[in-house]
Amino acid sequence: MRYNSCHLWLPNVFEFKGGIQVYSTFLIQALADLSQDFTSDIFLKHDTKVTFNIPGQPQVHFAGTYPLPWRTGIFTSQILTAGIIQRPELIITTHVNFTPAAYLLKQLTGIPYWAVAHGVDSWNIQNPLLRQALRHADRILPVSSYTRDRLLKEQNLDPSQLSVLPNTFDGQRWQISPKPQYLLDRYHLNSQQPTILTVSRLDSTERYKGYDRVIDALPQIRNVLPDVHYLLVGKGSDYARIEKKVDDLGLSGFVTLTGFVSDEELCDHYNLCDVFALPSKTEGFGIVYLEALACGKPCLGGNQDGAKDALCQGKLGALVNPESVDEIAQALIKILQKNNSDSSFYNPEELRCGVIEAYGFQEFKKTLKSFLS
Repeated sequence: MRYNSCHLWLPNVFEFKGGIQVYSTFLIQALADLSQDFTSDIFLKHDTKVTFNIPGQPQVHFAGTYPLPWRTGIFTSQILTAGIIQRPELIITTHVNFTPAAYLLKQLTGIPYWAVAHGVDSWNIQNPLLRQALRHADRILPVSSYTRDRLLKEQNLDPSQLSVLPNTFDGQRWQISPKPQYLLDRYHLNSQQPTILTVSRLDSTERYKGYDRVIDALPQIRNVLPDVHYLLVGKGSDYARIEKKVDDLGLSGFVTLTGFVSDEELCDHYNLCDVFALPSKTEGFGIVYLEALACGKPCLGGNQDGAKDALCQGKLGALVNPESVDEIAQALIKILQKNNSDSSFYNPEELRCGVIEAYGFQEFKKTLKSFLS
């Protein structure tokens, strides 16, 4: 490996779980696995403590213990001071908002920097300092071809700067199993009942995920499959609105809003469904597709965003117009009736093998190693 020391600048990994945090955790693991001699320091803006063991025994620095109004300044001071004193061979940040500090440090010390670009955090950037910092990054790592293409179009970057390093997942954690009886009992379902699942934060800023469109499609689906049931897993500020919408549409008996589901039960929820649906419009990638596929479940995603990457351009799932309720309904009916022309949709092991081959952790490490070399 070309680099022997690195500073990782992360928003957080321990006390909040989202796509950036999951990606950051796998990045830490991959860097530790790739070289016994590799040393790293991890700088966390919002975390206050370590809540699980991290590989490689890096030094961890927290800014989250400071009040929020002071935090950005203190975090910036931490990463700049450590960079000047320690002179790592590389800086990697998993949020593009940190790149102006990396650019300043590069001007002062010559330390190269890489930035991971996930999705909405890296689209439609207007801040001139951030745009300048991205142009001077030594490497930008978009998590999908969709994000790469948007960055090239919007920021006028050099294509050679951008190298796609897709999201990954733990293949051991997500496994195929029968529908869990305890969840069938909890949600008053039977094992033969066609079940649609969405896992998403139910936040008013994330309605682009498409759970509204699935609810809108349910009356049409029920005309063909009257006992269909929709499980919507997640919590957030949009919960009350969705609950009211379900009531207003007379769908209370056909939709379950589960609220928060623990990590220990999430795999069982994937195995409870017959199809996973997230017809999003502006998803940077969508780790949840990988988790569902690893459990052998056919997936439905939008055809306008990073879901195209996660579902391998339709090889691992159905891609539909996320604005078309009719298209969503017809695709879900076809999958649930086992009428899809692609037989792999109904072969759990084939779906699982396909997603591991494309996005398993070993593939993630292999790709990262090629960039580091």
